[in-house]
Amino acid sequence: MTAKSILVVEDDEDLSLALAVRLQANGYRVTTSPDAIIALQTVRRGPPDLVVLDLGLPGGGGLTFLERLRKLTSLPYIPVIVLTAGGIGEEAALAAGAQAYFEKPADNERLLAAVREQIGD
Repeated sequence: MTAKSILVVEDDEDLSLALAVRLQANGYRVTTSPDAIIALQTVRRGPPDLVVLDLGLPGGGGLTFLERLRKLTSLPYIPVIVLTAGGIGEEAALAAGAQAYFEKPADNERLLAAVREQIGD
């Protein structure tokens, strides 16, 4: 069985690395992106099974990324879990197409449970 792939879109290098390590330790293949522009390019090259998305990003911001992702009809549907410091609320993130919303710092077990729920692991 092939490991499910997750794209972590996070501009904080330390948090991005911590998330990648945590997800890899749970059997997922992880790619990271520091901004929305690179993240969209990454998705177009090979769509992941799930995106973990910060909303406060350079290069267009997380909500813009999410809106653009939802307009890419040539790709399969990709679930998105928002993990953000706040500012833009849960309601806006869910309305833009996210499946789950967590504020930093997120409880690791709850975040992993949401990942498993979204990608069937």
